[in-house]
Amino acid sequence: MRKEKVTIKHILKKKRNNEKIVMITAYDYPSALIVDEAGVDIILVGDSLGMVVLGMKSTHTVSLEDMIRHTMAVARAEPSAMIVGDMPFGTYEPSTQKAVESAVAFVKAGADAVKLEGGTEYADRVKAIINAGIPVMGHIGLTPQRYLRLGGYKLQGKRRQEAQELLQDALALQEAGAFSIVIEFTAEETAKMITEKLDIPTICIGSGRYCDGQVLVYHDLLGLYDHTPPFAKRYVNLKQIILDAVKEYIKDVKEGVFPGQEHVRHSKEPIE
Repeated sequence: MRKEKVTIKHILKKKRNNEKIVMITAYDYPSALIVDEAGVDIILVGDSLGMVVLGMKSTHTVSLEDMIRHTMAVARAEPSAMIVGDMPFGTYEPSTQKAVESAVAFVKAGADAVKLEGGTEYADRVKAIINAGIPVMGHIGLTPQRYLRLGGYKLQGKRRQEAQELLQDALALQEAGAFSIVIEFTAEETAKMITEKLDIPTICIGSGRYCDGQVLVYHDLLGLYDHTPPFAKRYVNLKQIILDAVKEYIKDVKEGVFPGQEHVRHSKEPIE
């Protein structure tokens, strides 16, 4: 029996009930099927696909077309989990009109909501998208699309002033109508303070234990790459498992073990 579709009402209720929210990235049909069967609340089609799927150096070169294609693939799995499409660099910054047009493209591709990076300076974009009928998830702290301005991928909210600025960003997003906010790579104390002051849920990555939920990148969780960020937990070394399987396949082919008798079919009469 299909589970009930997760909506923003379910996500908001989880904060009121002090129930943790689980989000994970997925970028294609098979991964969406797996994480949805496991029971996650939200599937984020993250612009991190640029690096972990497409081999790019940063998220800056991810296009709207890239994101739409992968969102469509995830949507074809028809997950019960909420699908959130990550708005890539350059698709909402120029104007509110551009932001709404980009968000509409995500919904047409199958997303249930969109996520965008930035705080107070993009509150008008958030409000415009919501006025168009599309739920928005905010994203503050380390915002990878703005790593050049931040001076690299550095821990945010280490000082009192920084923490207060992040709080103001979070409050502005809440006021604009965001239904939740991702807090990435901040001091745990800062994320805790923001979480306690907001009425909407916070979902953390690398920001400690006190948020309303957590998100991990699919490839980090599964250990598909040698490098895992220090704030991520690798639950299995899937790279090694896949590597061993492929090596065994190569060996079987070279030694004539595969295909075996059980893998072939025979004709019903002699073939000359």
